[in-house]
Amino acid sequence: MNLPRIASQPRWITLPDMAMEQAERLGEKPALDFRDRRISYAGLARNMWRIFHALRSAGCAPGSRVAWFGKNRDVYYELLLGAAAAGVVVVPVNWRLADPEVEWILRDSECRIIFATAEFVERIAALALRLPSDVTVIGVDAAEGLAYSDWRDRQPSTPVTGTTDPDSAVVQLYTSGTTGHPKGALLSQRALLVFRSIPAAQQPEWNRWSDDDVSLIVMPQFHIGGTGFGLQTLCSGATGLVEEEFDAGAVLEAIASRGLSKFFTVPSAIQMLLQHPRVRQIDYSRMRAIVYGASPIPLELLREAMDVFRTDFVQQYGMTEMCGTIAVLGPEAHDAAGNPRMLSAGRALPGVEIAIQAPDGESLPAGVTGEVVIRSPTCMLGYWKMPEATAAALDPEGWFHTGDAGYLDEEGYLFLRDRLKDMIVSGGENVFPAEVENAIFSHPAVREVAVIGVPDARWGETVKAVVALHPGAQADAEEIRTWARERIAGFKVPKSVDFIASLPRNASGKILRRELRQPYWAGHDRAIN
Repeated sequence: MNLPRIASQPRWITLPDMAMEQAERLGEKPALDFRDRRISYAGLARNMWRIFHALRSAGCAPGSRVAWFGKNRDVYYELLLGAAAAGVVVVPVNWRLADPEVEWILRDSECRIIFATAEFVERIAALALRLPSDVTVIGVDAAEGLAYSDWRDRQPSTPVTGTTDPDSAVVQLYTSGTTGHPKGALLSQRALLVFRSIPAAQQPEWNRWSDDDVSLIVMPQFHIGGTGFGLQTLCSGATGLVEEEFDAGAVLEAIASRGLSKFFTVPSAIQMLLQHPRVRQIDYSRMRAIVYGASPIPLELLREAMDVFRTDFVQQYGMTEMCGTIAVLGPEAHDAAGNPRMLSAGRALPGVEIAIQAPDGESLPAGVTGEVVIRSPTCMLGYWKMPEATAAALDPEGWFHTGDAGYLDEEGYLFLRDRLKDMIVSGGENVFPAEVENAIFSHPAVREVAVIGVPDARWGETVKAVVALHPGAQADAEEIRTWARERIAGFKVPKSVDFIASLPRNASGKILRRELRQPYWAGHDRAIN
């Protein structure tokens, strides 16, 4: 497989190497801060080895899986480091998913241990009873039963050398699937570190971290945004403030009183910050950049945000399969007066190749729309137990086929136009229509259903279901939504339901989604938001 070379060599290729070097360099400097609990870089390294020994004692050989099910915690990162040392793969599971979805992932991943935060222990214990093999449930916050701290601290912190392979999987992140089941993207240590461990002096100014930086880790750890931004913090020697989930008041308090200088979020969260009553009462002078992803920022929102926060804004375009960011729209392109580049996803990072291909695989010239393909040293190893899906996504030349349609301009800026795979992005969450359609189709009154994304000022897109009922059957929108909510995660449930006599189809019987979407996207210059 051909991979492009990066301009600079990373400092580390394994997570244990990073943790040990940072511990030696930074000692008792706080690495992570959660509620009233702080852990230093030296403490993080000690706990990494305790977890290594605990996993080995539990019979977790290299290649074994352990799952994380919970809201953001500081200890998630020490678990990830310890698993990396042991060659064990961490599977963070989206706690917003419905029980059938969670059970499917736990079965598919073949996890040996599930680490669950307090609010989910009972739920996970019940689900674990349905799994085909015995699974140990460890309560991350537990005061009784098998508690994480007891499980960890009964082990020594003795380092062990030569235990880990930088090119083996360390994280298995599930992404929504076009066929109704999610796919487990396998991410290696080397791929996770290759851009995050490049020295600050070789980074663009907006991405030059220092030991003095304080970051906010608020994106979910079951997303590459949460896992990746936490690793960026640790690679940079900064202090990471870990928040369970996004809360506008907590973010503003972190800026006002805890020295926050960097965070990564989505445009809808920036809008929530601007709507908070304290937003214009706070000193933002320590803020060095606000980095956002999932979608471009609307011009009016950017204008207000620039006026209030007085800092740089950076858009990142990436995906789970690429360990995060592969293209950046820098501060120089963010203009309160507006400019054409603000509708782009930016330009490829050094070491990343982005091309546009026709259906026959031929490269297309600037300005011509085709499928966006990516070649990067951050590319996933493949999809867990899905060789056909892996082969379809990764071609022999190392190009990853994104399913996004777009074009490159003459200067290499990427403009996304549509999604070849019909994916919906709502508030930073990926939703594939097939998952939602499968849930709704099981309703006895539903004859056929199509799910589409429609534009929304706050969330970018929202999920809409278009339903045709069986002759004589009755069901209203709320009944359909309730039915779906019992089977899939809340963020996937349609915000609206339309009823029609029959769905439009082409001569081969395929549903014409574009025809369904067209009225809602009229007046928009592209079919994604």
